[in-house]
Amino acid sequence: MNEVLHDYTVGEFYDEMFDRQKAIRPGYRGLQDNMSMFSPSELHRRKQAVERTLFHMGITFSLYGNEGELERILPFDIIPRVIEAKVWKRLDQGLRQRTEALNLFIQDVYHDQKIINDGVVPRHVIETSPGYLPQCHGLHPPRGIWNHISGTDLIRDDAGEFYVLEDNLRCPSGVAYVLENRESMKRAFADLFHSMSVRPVYDYPFHLLDTLRFLSDREQPNVAVLTPGVYNSAYFEHSFLARQMGVELVEGQDLAVVDGYLQMRTISGFKRVDVLYRRIDDTFLDPTVFRPDSMLGIPGLMEVYRQGRVALANAPGTGVADDKVIYAYVPDMIQYYLGEEAIIPNVPTYICERDADRDFVLTNIEKLVVKAANEAGGYGMLIGPHATKAECEDFKLKIQANPRNYIAQPTLALSRVPTLIDAERLEGRHVDLRPFVLNGESIYVMPGGLTRVALKKGSLVVNSSQGGGSKDTWVLSG
Repeated sequence: MNEVLHDYTVGEFYDEMFDRQKAIRPGYRGLQDNMSMFSPSELHRRKQAVERTLFHMGITFSLYGNEGELERILPFDIIPRVIEAKVWKRLDQGLRQRTEALNLFIQDVYHDQKIINDGVVPRHVIETSPGYLPQCHGLHPPRGIWNHISGTDLIRDDAGEFYVLEDNLRCPSGVAYVLENRESMKRAFADLFHSMSVRPVYDYPFHLLDTLRFLSDREQPNVAVLTPGVYNSAYFEHSFLARQMGVELVEGQDLAVVDGYLQMRTISGFKRVDVLYRRIDDTFLDPTVFRPDSMLGIPGLMEVYRQGRVALANAPGTGVADDKVIYAYVPDMIQYYLGEEAIIPNVPTYICERDADRDFVLTNIEKLVVKAANEAGGYGMLIGPHATKAECEDFKLKIQANPRNYIAQPTLALSRVPTLIDAERLEGRHVDLRPFVLNGESIYVMPGGLTRVALKKGSLVVNSSQGGGSKDTWVLSG
């Protein structure tokens, strides 16, 4: 590793492995000591072996573009990201706090609406959110939990401080890559894990199953995973999680409401389903309540849900908290419901619907990142410093035409982590982090999560659909 690090440049960004003087940070010392025995060619050989394994195991996603559908692995970098125990402890506390506040917010939105009536979050902001579903008013999800599974995106700035970039509460994906990345790394560097005391992640499916079973009052509830089908870009993850939990993977056509219960068709007849981990969007769940053209859902499902005869994770209507405009109010929610300051702050955010914020954004758009409120995957976004004048002008028109649909944030200097480039050297690449949080009998935060890395030099976009890759994330136990 000393060979590949010889010409490594720290640069002006926060480097998670080295300080400004290129002294190695404490959490990475064990990694450097153990990897120093590997030549650049050996590291590259092991990286190729890992990627072949991932591909042959079917750990792929579908990328859609001008050339049609492409099946590919999520590019993987073999140099792990390391997070020290004391840093993780604070992130763990902050994610628990955020999960609790968001659950209280969703419950409030569909019941008493105190946060609206008290003027903390404007009514029209909620009612104009695509994730807000009036049909969910008065719902009482089992155990009072709406957001059972979430993936909160975090970034680190040039001072090394973590911020929440966005919340993902509908069908957050990526956890299967975390688990398989870890298994691949353990095979490639077996001795390294023991010497560095890396916290395990293998038990996530067990925690997920416990979270789902907790939602039912039956002693041995039947759990199933609902997928849109094999053509969905995250189908691998759906089948992987069902297999890991030992539960059925079903499509809408496999299910029906029979005798007032959700039931699954089997070769021996119908079998009751008590908990459904759904990986389809809210409005496709039940064509009699939401989209009548949905071929993915189950007619009558929502009535069974209202009667408390089936649990759905996440609960319908949870998507209201996915809206990037509503995200801007989460620190206010934490203060309102919990009486606490946010442990992990939001990235400073301009809400384009506000006149003063919009004027500032339009005047300074070339310095800002502008995002559509309900787009994902790096789409609907403008990175001002990297955009052309024409692109900036086009976004100004979009903002003026529909200010409710846009927020803007300063262009943060995302932290960088050494990444193996061209089989011979390490270069810093920008990263974010998606930890996964389960909300059941207690809140469980996976120690680590999906580190996404912008493989293109200088790029700040880490999404797989935009050429990003992933790294294994090592949280140290002490």
